[in-house]
Amino acid sequence: MSGKYLVGAVVETIIKVIVLAVVVMFVLRTSTEAYDFGYKVFADEPVSVAGGGRTITVGIAEDASVKDIGEMLQEKGLIEDANLFVVQELLSAYHGEILPGIYDLSTSMTSHEMLAIMSTPATEGEEE
Repeated sequence: MSGKYLVGAVVETIIKVIVLAVVVMFVLRTSTEAYDFGYKVFADEPVSVAGGGRTITVGIAEDASVKDIGEMLQEKGLIEDANLFVVQELLSAYHGEILPGIYDLSTSMTSHEMLAIMSTPATEGEEE
């Protein structure tokens, strides 16, 4: 009887250690990813720094959501993460002020600079 009890206790301890190790690894990985995401929200680095970047023309529809705009900018290579763009827009002074239109954006611009351009009403000279 004591042999079965000893084996059961050892197996139970091994299972507890494995579960604890998995939980610790999950918490470390999740906290590292959360820190990296939070850092990127406030670091606001452009996609390319050297050589002035590429200029890309984008069109913003009137019914486009911030998520749609972020996904389009990511597809065109202007930003690296659409979800990051959504959070940056939410925390910026330009929240809810993106205007529909056609804009020339560069890969050397930060998300904040892109938001500033997309939130500025076009003057009559720019509309032509």
